[in-house]
Amino acid sequence: MELWMLDVALQSHRDLRSPLSTTHRSSSVNGTLDPRGVTFFIIQGLANLSEKKMILFAILLLIYIVILGGNSMIIFVTLTDPKLTSPLYFFLCNLSFVDTVYTTTTIPNMLSGFLTNILTISVPGCFLQMYFFIQLSVTGRAILTVMAYDRYMAICNPLHYNAIMTRPIQLLLVAGAWGFGAVCTLPAALMAVWRPYCGPNVVKHGWCDLSSVRRLVCGDTSLDDILSLSFAMVALLTTGILILSSYVMIGVSVSRMSVAQRLKAFGTCAAHLIVVSISYTAASFVYISYRVGNFSPEVRPLLFSGSQTVLCKHLE
Repeated sequence: MELWMLDVALQSHRDLRSPLSTTHRSSSVNGTLDPRGVTFFIIQGLANLSEKKMILFAILLLIYIVILGGNSMIIFVTLTDPKLTSPLYFFLCNLSFVDTVYTTTTIPNMLSGFLTNILTISVPGCFLQMYFFIQLSVTGRAILTVMAYDRYMAICNPLHYNAIMTRPIQLLLVAGAWGFGAVCTLPAALMAVWRPYCGPNVVKHGWCDLSSVRRLVCGDTSLDDILSLSFAMVALLTTGILILSSYVMIGVSVSRMSVAQRLKAFGTCAAHLIVVSISYTAASFVYISYRVGNFSPEVRPLLFSGSQTVLCKHLE
């Protein structure tokens, strides 16, 4: 769920501005030249699909319905079933909410892009979409880290689990996950907002992706690239190391258990391990897509959406 980070790391050193982007200025569409610069952006990532548009529209719409349906079911069941009161289900409910809002920031806009010849978005709307997409992706990864800690406590400290994982502690952990997402997102998002956009306004992506919008800045963005990459590494390494550490300690503890206890411990961790594995696998696909030169940029949003569908299936 951290696909934006690889976008920044892999695109920051490139200048992929094409002749098409240099001719599509704000004045070329609305007939006026605003002295303040660009007043809206054109989302061009899905514009070259031609006759495949309706097929992809149907696929993406189905994916979105599955995502909303799966996450809504999880949230409804965990909130209404009195038997599902453990911290694991509380964190799962929060993760489903984050995933629902996360996909809603981009997929509806992408769906409308299939139905129009030119998809535009206002400058404030673009930056809001950018911020929430990044912030929610980091928050989702942070909640997965919290869930790994919860599994560590349940398996390695079962006698103290209920005394430690109280509702105030659960709320504190979730609030920390949201705060971590905001801290890792705000610097790069604010720098993008403050930059001048006085020329091309064509975003070569399926939504307002940070690295794609940054290529439209009138000025040097080297500092922006360094800042984004730094916070991306902090978010990735912090969550990755904590998740890995939790499962290393779980593995050490499980190795001392009987066969029956091992099977029970594996059952409590299997779903979370699957979700974490799919999350990192999806990020790997994005990395590969930028390494393979002939990989269509229009397909990356569909890869992202497909990974979300698989995540929802295992969360259920």
